[in-house]
Amino acid sequence: MSRKAHGQIRRGQVITTYGPGALIDLPRHSAIVGGLENWPKPGDLEEVVEPRLTRKLQLMTGVAAPRLFAPPPDSNDPRESARGIVAWRFPEWFVVQETGASEDRERSRRLVHRKALDDKGRFDGRQVVATRFVRACPKGHVDDLDWRRFVHGRKDTGVEDHCRRQLWLDERGTSGDLADLVVRCECGRSRGLYEASAIEMNPLGTCRGARPWLGGHSNEDCKLPSRLLIRTASNAYFPQVVSVLSLPDRGTAVETAVRELWDDLQIVEDAAQLGFLKKKPKVAEKLAPFADPEVVAAIREIKDGREGERPVKQVELEAILAAPEGFGDDVPVDPDFHARRLPDRAWRHSTRCEGIEAVIQLHRLREILALIGFTRFEAVTPDINGEYETDVERAEIAIEPQWFPAVENRGEGIFVQLCESAVSKWLGRSSVAERIDGLVTGHNLWMADRKAKRFFPGGPYVLLHTLSHLLIHSIAMRCGYPASSIRERIYADAPAGRFGILLYTGSPDAEGTLGGLVQEARHLENHLLQALRMAALCSNDPICAQHTPGSSIEKRWLHGAACHGCALVAETSCEMRNDYLDRALVVPVVGAPDAAFFEAAP
Repeated sequence: MSRKAHGQIRRGQVITTYGPGALIDLPRHSAIVGGLENWPKPGDLEEVVEPRLTRKLQLMTGVAAPRLFAPPPDSNDPRESARGIVAWRFPEWFVVQETGASEDRERSRRLVHRKALDDKGRFDGRQVVATRFVRACPKGHVDDLDWRRFVHGRKDTGVEDHCRRQLWLDERGTSGDLADLVVRCECGRSRGLYEASAIEMNPLGTCRGARPWLGGHSNEDCKLPSRLLIRTASNAYFPQVVSVLSLPDRGTAVETAVRELWDDLQIVEDAAQLGFLKKKPKVAEKLAPFADPEVVAAIREIKDGREGERPVKQVELEAILAAPEGFGDDVPVDPDFHARRLPDRAWRHSTRCEGIEAVIQLHRLREILALIGFTRFEAVTPDINGEYETDVERAEIAIEPQWFPAVENRGEGIFVQLCESAVSKWLGRSSVAERIDGLVTGHNLWMADRKAKRFFPGGPYVLLHTLSHLLIHSIAMRCGYPASSIRERIYADAPAGRFGILLYTGSPDAEGTLGGLVQEARHLENHLLQALRMAALCSNDPICAQHTPGSSIEKRWLHGAACHGCALVAETSCEMRNDYLDRALVVPVVGAPDAAFFEAAP
C-alpha cells in the first residue's frame, strides 16, 4: 500500500459523497474508500463535540458513547507525516487499451485481472483501465464480476467449465449500452452483457458478502443474488447522514462542571457509575458542590439535548420559535446559534403575506453532519422529523465502529413560519383534500415495489417543501449565493400546529458566511411574489400542471405539478431528494386553480 497521496477531496465530500465504501475515480486509479480502521487514529483527528447528536447516534447504531471526528485535513507542510484516508484499488479487472483499432463501429478489448499486470500497471506493454462493471447487493456488498463464470456458465444447468483462455469485451456500437456489449472467450463461448441485468435469472451468482472497503477477510454471510452495478452510476452509493443544528446552551453551574469533565462523564448512566468515577481526584473535586442525583440529571440532559428522546426537528423548531424580537445587532453573539424574530414592520408591507406568521433571522447557526453508513441501489431518506427508522439495514463503515466521521458548517439562515389558522383553513377546502388524495395515491403506488416503508408526509409538508424550493430559486438571484449552496429544513409539526421553512447556507470556515442570505429576510415579501409569479406558469405547462401522480406513465409517483422547469432544485439543497412536490398547492396553476395556499400574484 502506497503512502503517497493519489488524490484529494474536500472534507465535506467525505461525509456526503465519498465516504467509506464509496467507489471513486482517482487521477490514475479506480478505488474504493477505506473504512474507519484505515483512517488516522482518533487522537490525530479534530473532535467535533455535539452531545445531542452523539446521543442520537447511540440510539440509532447501538454504539456506546460514540464520538465524532472530522476527516483529516490536507497539509502543505512537507515536514508533516501523511494523514490521509486509505483507498483500496477496486475493481481488480481491467480492459486493455488496444492500439491500432479499426475505424468501424466495432472494437474488441481484452479483459485482464490485476495479477496479470506488470510492475508498471500495464498488460503486454499497453495501458489498462478499470472495468466499469461490478456486482453488488442491496446490503451494500460489492465485488468484482466473476467474468469467467458469467461467460462459461450454462444457463440451463448452472454448470460451468474451467476454461482459462483469454477473455475479450466486444463493443458492437458507440452507445456503451449493455445491449451493445458482449463478453467473449477465445474458446468460442460468448454472452451478452445485457443478460447480467436479468436479476430473476441470477446470472452473476449469489453475493459473497464482500466488503473490500474494510480490507481483506471482512466478508460476511449474504444469500442475496448479485446485481449488476455500474460503479460510476448515481445509485452506487447513498450515504446515510444525520444532521442537527447546535442549540443554545443555557446551562447551570452543575452543567458547566459536567461539560468540563465530559470526557470522563459521557459513559455515566446511573449514580453507581458516577460514584466509581468520583474516585478520580479531579472528578471528585469538580463535582464536590453537587449531589449525585443532580449530576446524573445534568448528564442525561446533555446527552438528550435537554429534550428527552423527541425528534431532532421538534427540538430545533422550539429553539427557533423561542427567538426574541430584534434585528440581531445585540451583543454578545452566540457563535453557534443567534436568532432574532424580525419585526413585522421590517418585512411586511402589504396584505399579500397574510398566510405568513413570522420571519426569523438566524444570524449565526452551526450544523453538524455525521456519516453512519450507506446503502446501494436505493436511498433511505429520513422522515419529515429528520429521523431514520431504527431497523434500516445499512452497510457499516467500520468493522467495529466506535466513532463516526463528522463535519461542522457555520452559516446563516432565514426561517419562515406559516400561520396555523391559515393552514387549517386551507386544509378544510374540498379541492385541497382532493389534490392531497391524489398525492397519497401516488405515494402508495411508489411504495408498492419498495422494501423500505415510509408514511406519506402529509399535505402541509408538500406545501412547505414546494414553497421552499420556489423561494430558493427567488432568493438565489439576490443573496449572492448560488441556489445549490442554499439548503432547506422543513418543519411540519401538524399535532402542535407549527409549520415553517428554514433556508440556510453554511461553510466549514471558522467564521461561517458573510450575511448575504440573512439580510434577504427584509425583502421576503418581494421574494414570495417573485416565487409565485415564476411558479404560476411552467415552461412545460400544461403537461406539468396537469400531471397526475396516481396515473403517471413515467412513474413520477411523488410529483404533482412539478418538474425540472419549475419546482425541482439541486440535490444538495433538498432534504427529500426532490420528492413530494406540487406547486398547485402553493399557487393556482393551469387546470388546478382551487387548491393553492396563496392567491395568484399580480
